[in-house]
Amino acid sequence: MIRVLLVDDQPLIRSGFRALLDIEDDIEVVAEAGDGHAAVELARRHLPDIALVDIRMPLVDGIEATRRIAADPTLADVHVVILTNYGLDEYVFDALRAGAGGFLVKDILPEDFLHAVRVAARGDALLAPAITRKLIDRYVDRLPRPPSEALGGLTHREREAVALVAKGLSNHEIADRMVISPVTAKTHVNRAMSKLGARDRAQLVVIAYESGLAG
Repeated sequence: MIRVLLVDDQPLIRSGFRALLDIEDDIEVVAEAGDGHAAVELARRHLPDIALVDIRMPLVDGIEATRRIAADPTLADVHVVILTNYGLDEYVFDALRAGAGGFLVKDILPEDFLHAVRVAARGDALLAPAITRKLIDRYVDRLPRPPSEALGGLTHREREAVALVAKGLSNHEIADRMVISPVTAKTHVNRAMSKLGARDRAQLVVIAYESGLAG
């Protein structure tokens, strides 16, 4: 069962998403919140698999709520997905840097929304390659490049795997490119995430572009 926390300051939006989720046998909405502060408290109480978080809310916005969830070790298994009306903007990028595992535009088709929830529950980033490139290309120039020693602990194969993650490839696709098994590809990616302090693949993509590994 996929446990979901819905966070949006508009009750009608929450009701719409809940109606879609409640009819699915493998998904359960465990709580709803109207602001980021309540979202963090409910995440700690219910430990959902996914928190669907509106990016712009009163009191505490989605970016700060994401940052607090990502910083709490007890919430390490909570995957934050940002909900936005605005598509690609700097707030989405800030949310990814804060620890979000991806983002969805609110006018998404119902079937695509349900698929995205299941993808996020597996821990995969909700970042299609084309969207990733547009997002990063638009805002990466504003970011400070991390010191070179930050990447010094990566092996050559781990660096190669990170570059392929930044292109939007799955572990199976990375395995094909590197001529290794999917298990080995996953190991390279997970070790790179651990060494670079990336919470998930979305943050690994951001680091790859910030460091120049993505080309």
